[in-house]
Amino acid sequence: MLVKRYSNRRLYDTKDSRYITLADLAAKIREGEDAQVLDAKTGDDLTQATLTQIIMESRGAAKLLPVSLLVQLIRLGDASLAEFMGRYMSVALALYLQAKRGASVVSTYNPFASVPFDAISAFARMFASSVPFVEHPPPAVVAEEAELATSQVHPDVAELRREVEELRKEIQTKRKR
Repeated sequence: MLVKRYSNRRLYDTKDSRYITLADLAAKIREGEDAQVLDAKTGDDLTQATLTQIIMESRGAAKLLPVSLLVQLIRLGDASLAEFMGRYMSVALALYLQAKRGASVVSTYNPFASVPFDAISAFARMFASSVPFVEHPPPAVVAEEAELATSQVHPDVAELRREVEELRKEIQTKRKR
């Protein structure tokens, strides 16, 4: 699908011969269509900038790239850094999606299939705490995420977690004696 972007920032879908919004473009991309966005006057490719705008304006996208990371990237402003970040993000996303697809297939047979994703989230929080330019969520946010994750797990997993917590408390009590 070819989209022309005009100087007034309006987007024109040449396939359907009508003006569209960023939300319309995002919906078409989610449905599987590929899009190319060109400047209507110069013909410059604006696809990357437009897709980035869609991501940054979407719900919850601020968590994707914290302000401190964006500031650091601007300060570095190095072409090799941009290439590294692009490749790193592409590979990391591909690996994540591959693992998630595998877990979703297994999860119908195994209620513990989501456990690695819980561990990855915990590891990511731990890693983020050691990186100086990553904003750290307040402990209340982390606790909320953990509570939400616990409430959405299979009942057997929740029961096992309760048992582990009871055993942990029992061990701590015995150590104090």
